[in-house]
Amino acid sequence: MYEKMRAERQRLAQEIASLKARLKELPEGKLVCVRGGRYTKWYRSDGHKSVYIPKKQKELAERLAAKKYLQARLEELLQEQKAIDFYLRHHHSNLSCAEQLLSEDSLYSELLSPYFTPEAQELKNWMSEPFESNPSYPEQCIHRTSAGILVRSKSEALIAMLLHTSKIPFRYECALPLGDVIVYPDFTIRHPRTGQLFYWEHFGMMDNPAYAKNAFSKLQLYTEHDIVPSIQLLTTYETKEHPLDFTAAENLVKLYFL
Repeated sequence: MYEKMRAERQRLAQEIASLKARLKELPEGKLVCVRGGRYTKWYRSDGHKSVYIPKKQKELAERLAAKKYLQARLEELLQEQKAIDFYLRHHHSNLSCAEQLLSEDSLYSELLSPYFTPEAQELKNWMSEPFESNPSYPEQCIHRTSAGILVRSKSEALIAMLLHTSKIPFRYECALPLGDVIVYPDFTIRHPRTGQLFYWEHFGMMDNPAYAKNAFSKLQLYTEHDIVPSIQLLTTYETKEHPLDFTAAENLVKLYFL
């Protein structure tokens, strides 16, 4: 949780900086809208007096309205940042007490090692263990990844590369029973610090109606079994006109795991 909050803090800082930069480009003053009968009148206020904005200066009113929205959004983000800062001040990024006892430099590690496996080693073991993979159309796995595995598409190879280079443990198309159905998520992922399970589905032909219908059914199946998009389930999409955005995929990895 600590690392996830840190990542969110970083994301907020970037968005706040972007908003502040956009606000600097907008006009001075504050927009005040007043309804008069069937019409709305616009005024520009400097905090002391208000000046009427005629309809021919609608663009000025629009820019002041945008300023009002961005200022409200900025205030919301600053409040979120303040709450996260409070959390971070009162929590620690260090290993938990249990993890500290298992660490190599712990005086207790020798006594505990026959009974408990450190999280990092357990994750390495998990990656190397055999697992039930998708038996359908193995001949379609033609794209070799930096992790040394074969996947079905260039976009999946890109995602595998992001996970591998970030040292995030994962399995490709590992069997996952959901009630009476077995699905094979593109990527089954373990958080590198907590070991928590995540799944990543890349839907690569969303401009194909039949494929899109199946994708939505699959998302519904996940949700029915408490695997919820944007919580435990990461999703990315593409069409012929809009291929997978590398930066967006990279940001997902950073947000959830780094």
